[in-house]
Amino acid sequence: MPTKPVIMDPKHSVSQQPVACVSPQSDTMLKEAGLKNELPERNEPCGNTSEFPFNRLLRLTTEEMKFNMKVKSITPKPPRKPKLERTFSLDEKGWRRRRFRTSQESLTDPNETGSSSGSLQEVTTSPPTLTTLAHDGSHTPHNFSSLQSTSLQDIPEPGDIGNNTDPPSSLEIIPPTVTSGSLELLHGVTTSWNKLRLSKVLPPLALPPLELNVASETLRTTNKIDPDYINYKHNAQSKLLRPGSSLSDGRLQSCVVCDNCSTTSLKSAFSLLTPIYSKDVRNRSYMEGNFSASGALLGVDELTRYFPDGNLGLFVATWNMQGQKELPNNLDDFLLPSEADCVQDMYVLGVQEGCSDRREWEIRLQETLGPHYVMLYSAAHGVLYMSVFIRRDLIWFCSEVEYSTVTTRIVSQIKTKGSLGVSFTFFGTSFLFITSHFTSGDGKVSDRLLDYSKTIQALTLPKNVPDTNPYLSSSLDVTSRFDEVFWFGDFNFRLNGGRMAVESILKQNLEMNMSELLQHDQLIKEMKKGSIFKGFREADIHFFPSYKFDVGKDSYDSTSKQRTPSYTDRVVYKSRQIEDIYPIKYSSCPGIKTSDHRPVYGLFRVKVKPGRDNIPLAAGKFDRDLYLLGIRRRISKELQKQQPLKDQKSSMICTVS
Repeated sequence: MPTKPVIMDPKHSVSQQPVACVSPQSDTMLKEAGLKNELPERNEPCGNTSEFPFNRLLRLTTEEMKFNMKVKSITPKPPRKPKLERTFSLDEKGWRRRRFRTSQESLTDPNETGSSSGSLQEVTTSPPTLTTLAHDGSHTPHNFSSLQSTSLQDIPEPGDIGNNTDPPSSLEIIPPTVTSGSLELLHGVTTSWNKLRLSKVLPPLALPPLELNVASETLRTTNKIDPDYINYKHNAQSKLLRPGSSLSDGRLQSCVVCDNCSTTSLKSAFSLLTPIYSKDVRNRSYMEGNFSASGALLGVDELTRYFPDGNLGLFVATWNMQGQKELPNNLDDFLLPSEADCVQDMYVLGVQEGCSDRREWEIRLQETLGPHYVMLYSAAHGVLYMSVFIRRDLIWFCSEVEYSTVTTRIVSQIKTKGSLGVSFTFFGTSFLFITSHFTSGDGKVSDRLLDYSKTIQALTLPKNVPDTNPYLSSSLDVTSRFDEVFWFGDFNFRLNGGRMAVESILKQNLEMNMSELLQHDQLIKEMKKGSIFKGFREADIHFFPSYKFDVGKDSYDSTSKQRTPSYTDRVVYKSRQIEDIYPIKYSSCPGIKTSDHRPVYGLFRVKVKPGRDNIPLAAGKFDRDLYLLGIRRRISKELQKQQPLKDQKSSMICTVS
């Protein structure tokens, strides 16, 4: 903090040829003060006017000086050469301030307050001289505009006064209007000087540009990272302080925030989570079921945090396992296809003729998806299985999960054919997932239509979870009671025309154009008639028929039955708002060869809307035991991969000849 200039009391000085220079403007001031008649006429100029910034100067005699101030000054001695002075410590600065305040009256107006930063400066047309303290304690007159130095002791040479063009480094001493009795020399001369003002504080270097876009409110989770966080670790690693240090808002932005980082992501003690304010927790309006209320669990704020564009990534798959006990060694190509750069938010898998060890199948799914996912729900109807996996940070926004089953066989105890439905509400959007296994046979189209009709009438969903739009619901069709419906499974619809016709089309097919082959598809024909899957749609098919293959091979049925290759495994979807579901990818997985069916999957973007907090929540419930088993399985397999490398290193023998 710059110190104030020192002005010695005139009664302590000794006069030897006292000289004072005043300007013509000061002459007018003297006349107004009644002192002009007592001063003699001006006979000679005061030195070379080129050395001073004044136009004209007058020399006052000793008697006239004594009349105004009975002071004896000492001829100033030349100061020592300027030198760099060490920075004052806080104690020294405080001592100097106390010393100056006790040795003289304050130079500032008692009614004026100012900041402690910056240097003192004043713009006047003819600034007067001021007596300052030199190194040896003597008084030295200087021009105010040229009193600029690195410290109070470093006073420039008299010859340099008025010619110094260097910018000010610490202080520019400009006296305010003084009415104190200790400064009688300037009494009557100083009339209209302005008060003390502070100059701007300019940084030594140009400040780095800051990104003004701080509107990012998303939670940076596994695969949803907004662009301003990409270089966060690289840019802020050297600037981050220890978490225990206390930072104000200003220090937080200056010490932590880098050019490419969002200040929103650093509000909550270096956490990437959006901060939760106490006033929002005190406000209990979020329990009233208003989806727009501040702090609502299923409301707009939470939905925007996780899904800024309001779209949920959904993976839906169906696979007829053919009852095989053997499971594929690796499910990565199935659940994590290379076409998708990021994993999806939700995985729903339906299995027909599932393996005998259902638990082992679920463990394999958990092991493949990894620790970022948990199994929200799992249901079974005979050999029909359905598993729902969701990202672990989204389980709080799901309602209770409900399921219902339908048997389409005449003998209800045999549960190889039928349907299994699972439903729940995510935020404010209700979902229904149905996996089915319809009647098999090339010519049994009517039986499959009956299976469909029985399914939509017999599934009793929802049960306890309220309907999001009961005005559009129908008691005769379960699919009308939900916002988003996905129906997938082995529908057993075949390709007409026989084996030879289908194979000839497949052989001449180029670039996966299946339009000619799909003209013989039974399901597409029935959907166009409106006899099945009313209101449902299906994405374009650009893959080979998923049925029927030789197990472990890429060739179609080579047995004596010579079954016709067909698209029996399908995924169809329906929504109350036609644009809510957008298909991204619809394909099969040719790498899974443990069954005569190839798995078929679809990637979708589903529009999600906010909801009300008046539904029965699942409260974060998931299969904890399955989660731990899947993680242990991943760890054990990783250790098995590393073991051969360790054995190879330990078997190497180093010899010195």
